[in-house]
Amino acid sequence: MRILFIGDVVGSPGRETLAKFLPKLKEKYRPTITIVNGENAAAGKGITGKIYRQFLEMGVQAITMGNHVWRNKDIFEFIDDAKYLVRPANFPENNPGQGMIFIKVNSYEVAIINLQARTFMDSSENPFEKADMLIAEARKRTPIIFVDFHGEATSEKMAFAWYLDGRVSAVVGTHTHVQTADNRILPNGTAYITDVGMTGVYDGIIGVEPAPVIHKFLTNLPARFEVPKSGRTQLNGVVIDIDVKTGLSKNIERIFFNSDESLFN
Repeated sequence: MRILFIGDVVGSPGRETLAKFLPKLKEKYRPTITIVNGENAAAGKGITGKIYRQFLEMGVQAITMGNHVWRNKDIFEFIDDAKYLVRPANFPENNPGQGMIFIKVNSYEVAIINLQARTFMDSSENPFEKADMLIAEARKRTPIIFVDFHGEATSEKMAFAWYLDGRVSAVVGTHTHVQTADNRILPNGTAYITDVGMTGVYDGIIGVEPAPVIHKFLTNLPARFEVPKSGRTQLNGVVIDIDVKTGLSKNIERIFFNSDESLFN
């Protein structure tokens, strides 16, 4: 089993980059299943039903989210019918959508869980306790369990992965938009990376125009962040190889390139 996961797709540059390179990535890596984080896909704020369907048409099998899940109000019109979209499971129980989904691939099922960290993030239920509950439920059906842990603090992401080591196939971090170089297999067989990174504008600050971000740091005044319309882009992701019998991982490889230094030139 090989999972291709693409980090936070930011705005139209991210969507266009994904559309351009995903066929080539699939040809190169031959993934069994492809997952993307889409919480910033609509102009850097949330996702729409149209974009959700576009991702599926591109050949994506599942879409994870994060703290921006509710930023685009269009999501309330389709999330309960979006069986391939998963939002953080430790949001309040009365929130629409689902925090874990199962994807059937050939004769196997893959459980995909989305959870949000708490350090420097909006209030949510304890992700460690919620993970225990979801893993127990998932393992009744499959040993292949993939977790997108959406969070800010490196230490919390690491602690979470070590807590789940040997109980899930992979814990991949999202949210910071900056890919880390610590991809590894933990001692008991769980693949881990602190942050997968992002897919979107390369010459910017985590996917948006630099000037408003710099202005905010200089003045401490509110600023409107905008996703650039053009420029060089980047794609960040990971490829994870999993033993289907044990659900444990054998390898995790980082993907990072920009449109000027493409893997596919």
